[in-house]
Amino acid sequence: MTPYDALALFLIMVGLAAIPSSSVALVVIRSATQGTSNGIAAACGIVIGDLVFVLMAVLGLSTLAETMGSLFAIIRYMAACYLIWFGINLIQKPKTLGREEIDARNGGIMASFTSGLALTLGDIKAILFYASLFPAFVDIPTLDRFDIAMIMGITIVAVGSVKIAYAVAANVIVLVSNGFTYERPIKITTGGLMIGAGGYLITKA
Repeated sequence: MTPYDALALFLIMVGLAAIPSSSVALVVIRSATQGTSNGIAAACGIVIGDLVFVLMAVLGLSTLAETMGSLFAIIRYMAACYLIWFGINLIQKPKTLGREEIDARNGGIMASFTSGLALTLGDIKAILFYASLFPAFVDIPTLDRFDIAMIMGITIVAVGSVKIAYAVAANVIVLVSNGFTYERPIKITTGGLMIGAGGYLITKA
């Protein structure tokens, strides 16, 4: 993984983490109703859940590359198509964040952490997304421990920093009740990055 690939992956993951979603709603509501520490705890649970999917996706892709050889190119083309479809879907389908999405009235720090972890692990589609994203930035057949550590580090910093920023800002901005003003620009930008990553993967495959 080159520094440019690492930076591109980081920017895409930051954009995706910033998109209003159920995980953002959980962090914001926990922070607004139970205190910032609870919002941060929920964010930590979300990051751990993402790390589980990242590890599963990376190790699974590495195994596929070793066993399928040149046929792995087909997987990369399929992954590219998925990323392009995902990007188009982000641009075409605006979604307003609402309080009704997450009920976070009860529980303490551990409950917040567990909620974030459970919410993330419940989204099985995440592993398909990660499995589609990484081939654009990592030469899977040559994947080593350093690459895996770098990917996991990027995940922690990108996802964690954004979710914690939401937790800290929850008591300052009216996010849950009135929606997020910058939702559409973020989705359009991130969707464009997804389409670009898919196109790059096609040329790289």
